[in-house]
Amino acid sequence: MKYIIKKMDPKIAEKISRWQYMEPYSIYSFDGSKETINEFMNGSYFSVQQKDKIVGYFCFGESAQVPTGNQVEAYQNQNLLDIGLGLRPELTGQGYGSNFLRYGLDYAVDIFSKKDFRLTVAQFNKRAIKVYRKIGFKDTGLRFKGKDGEVEFIIMILKNWE
Repeated sequence: MKYIIKKMDPKIAEKISRWQYMEPYSIYSFDGSKETINEFMNGSYFSVQQKDKIVGYFCFGESAQVPTGNQVEAYQNQNLLDIGLGLRPELTGQGYGSNFLRYGLDYAVDIFSKKDFRLTVAQFNKRAIKVYRKIGFKDTGLRFKGKDGEVEFIIMILKNWE
């Protein structure tokens, strides 16, 4: 599958800001608010399209971090580029994840000249974790709770992406 990745634009940000995921993945849903759209437009988000269809997004750096991770110093290693991603809800669970993530990693290498990545994922999200492991991400063993105290997150890293 061929993807086009480009800086987020306001129209696409508005569409993505209304995405809703089914349980148990609803923690990844958005509320359509102006704040959410502004976050998408902060310069660290990139839309992913296939022809005219929005497939997903990537974000890099601080926008890819879960804020409570800073309390446990999860993001101290500045040599790693944080990556966040999301597939359009109706595309999840259909086998697109690995190819989608590979495109994002290749794009990040080209744009940021980094080959070492870190991502944060909800521990219950076995589907995503399976994709990340398939690509080569390793679990660091670091865990922390989100702001609600209910969802536990794990940190995974990938070194020397080629």
